[in-house]
Amino acid sequence: MTDWFPVAIALLSVSLRVAGVGYSALLLYRVRDLRFGFLTLMLTLMAVRQALTLTVASPGIEELPGLIVSGLAVLTVYYLSQYVHQEQRTKDRLTAKNDQLRGFRKAIRHAGHGIFITDTDGTIEYANPAVETLTGYDRDEVVGRNPRIWKSDEHDEAFYESMWETIRDGEVWEGEIVNERKDGEQCWVDMTIAPITDEGGAIERFVAVDTDVTERKEREQRIEHQNELLQRLNTTNRILRDVNQALVQAESRGEIERAVCAEFADAGPYSLAWVGTRNMVNDSLRASRHAGVDDDVIGAIVGAHNDSDAEDVLREAIRTETPQVVQEIDDASSAEWLSALANRGYRSVAAVPLVYDGTVYGGLEVASTEPRAFEAIDTSVLVDLGRTIAYAINATESKQALLADSVVELEFQLSESGGLETLARALAADATLKRLTRSPDGHLVAYAALTGCPRSDVEAAVEDVPTVADAAFVCDHDGGSLFRLDLTDDSVESTFLDHGGVVTGQTVEDGSGRLTVEFPQRTDVRSLVESVTSAHDGISLLARREHERSARTDQEIRSQLETDLTDRQLEALRTAYIGGFFEWPRENTGEDIAELMGVSQTTFLQHLRTAQRKTFGLLLDEETAQSTAAN
Repeated sequence: MTDWFPVAIALLSVSLRVAGVGYSALLLYRVRDLRFGFLTLMLTLMAVRQALTLTVASPGIEELPGLIVSGLAVLTVYYLSQYVHQEQRTKDRLTAKNDQLRGFRKAIRHAGHGIFITDTDGTIEYANPAVETLTGYDRDEVVGRNPRIWKSDEHDEAFYESMWETIRDGEVWEGEIVNERKDGEQCWVDMTIAPITDEGGAIERFVAVDTDVTERKEREQRIEHQNELLQRLNTTNRILRDVNQALVQAESRGEIERAVCAEFADAGPYSLAWVGTRNMVNDSLRASRHAGVDDDVIGAIVGAHNDSDAEDVLREAIRTETPQVVQEIDDASSAEWLSALANRGYRSVAAVPLVYDGTVYGGLEVASTEPRAFEAIDTSVLVDLGRTIAYAINATESKQALLADSVVELEFQLSESGGLETLARALAADATLKRLTRSPDGHLVAYAALTGCPRSDVEAAVEDVPTVADAAFVCDHDGGSLFRLDLTDDSVESTFLDHGGVVTGQTVEDGSGRLTVEFPQRTDVRSLVESVTSAHDGISLLARREHERSARTDQEIRSQLETDLTDRQLEALRTAYIGGFFEWPRENTGEDIAELMGVSQTTFLQHLRTAQRKTFGLLLDEETAQSTAAN
């Protein structure tokens, strides 16, 4: 070999080692890795050794191993640098992942949502602190257990089976669920369950995120409940309007009861309505009208009411004269009447007493297939409804009492209970009722003849009689005085009229008072007497009679008039009527009519006044006057 070859080999070997030292030292400075310190020291020693032992006398072949070692050392430094860089990148990624995981763990730990992780069988492996607030269980209590520990009874098994089927298919399940806390309180939870899979897509775990939405759900339920109440209130108001309209058009008690039942039974949420009356002897109920069910069903329901040991709402409403409501009917109720309703799908029921001025006309029972159907109706509304229906019944029965051919006549003995009777006792006088009527302002007015007392004592005695508001002298009458008496609403006479009766007579003789009153034949006399005697002291029933009321025809009235009037009186009346004497302004004066009759004006007026008195007496006899009074 030439002389330069050994030198070149040696220089190249030294250069490689020096370069390796520099490269290694640079990497040591950059990455601060001790492995590069070791290589730097080793390469430095190798370079120094080779430099000290370098000889150019050799043919150069001896330096080849050193050159190879130097090259390998440089490659070692290079590949180590690559490894270190890759290792650093890996560490950085791991650090970032760890930081991210720590961030996730911290976020999960401090999250306001309950988060728990389960295995594929549902066993809880992890639960964050929010689960404690959500469920009431400590974290240690739930780890290792199944989420069914807070399962409520609000969902059926199909609900949970569908949930598990969804997540086991690898899909996300989302929905709202009702759970039960450790203390037994229920809560609404907005839940999301997602599967956690490996790289191959196999499910390893499940993660669930729960949010407590109880307040929101309760708020929504309150709003929904309020809307339902408003809707039911609107429905009830419409029913009440329809009932009032039907009451105006009804002409009999049967029509009233039929219309009321139909209005309630045909309008949601109510589906059954019946009017019942209570037998005062055996305390049984009888359905007079019903709607919404057939006769067999109402018969079974009424029968259950009568057979039940527990007092039903209708009987209690009639007894207490206050509405009774059962908002939720339990299927397991032991009361027969409630079981009869529950077995037919009814979930709530209300009973309204039909009461007007102390008289009970039975009760109205309404049932619904919806629970709490009467929640929107205030008790005062039910009271007003019952009073309105009872008033309509009272009005129709009063009208029937005036028009009916068959009537029940009741005779009572009074002892300081009637307005007229009390006044007569205070005066030690006898009294006879002549007329009973209503004034334009609605006050009850009695025209009564008093005998056996000075006229001047009457007005003074009125001050001590609470049922007589005022007394005014009208005229002398049959050896006594005729007075106009203003009776109060507390008087027994007013009570009978309010109950639909027609007072046909009242007398007071030697301190003993008698009063007769007529009612329609279908009147519940026992209930009526009980109501009147409980409202007034000193009154007792003496007799009950049924008779046909005679109704005079127009021809009979005309014949009676012709019988009562003399020929001259009848001529004066007819001539005055035909001649326009009663028109305004008059077509003929009294003088003109007298001239037509060929008599003096004084004679004409005398005959006319007598004819008028007899005619008015015939038209306004006691029966007719009392009919007008009741109207």
